[in-house]
Amino acid sequence: MAARKGAATIGLTKTLALELGGEGIRFNSILPAWTETERVYELMKHRASLSGGTLEDEINKQAAISPMGRMGTPEEFANAAVFLVSPAASYITGVMLTVDGGMYKGTM
Repeated sequence: MAARKGAATIGLTKTLALELGGEGIRFNSILPAWTETERVYELMKHRASLSGGTLEDEINKQAAISPMGRMGTPEEFANAAVFLVSPAASYITGVMLTVDGGMYKGTM
C-alpha cells in the first residue's frame, strides 16, 4: 500500500509540474521521515504501550534507524519547504525532496 501511495505522489507531482509549468507554477513534494510532532509522539506512546516500554525507548528505537541518529524537527521540514517556495528554487519543479536524514536507501 505504501508503495502505491508513493507512486501516486510521484505521478501527481510530475503531472502537475508538467501541466502548470508553462504558467509559471512550480509543483514539488516533500517526503519526510519521522518528524518530532505531537502525532508522532502519540504513535510512539502507543508503541510503548504495546511493547511494555517507555516513550523514550520507542523514540530511541526510531532514532537509531536514522543515519543521523535522531528524528527530524518541524523546523527542518519547514526549512525545506521555505527553500522550495523561494526564488532560490525558481527552476525546480516536479521534485520529490526527501527530508529524512539519509534514511531512504534508494537511488532516486
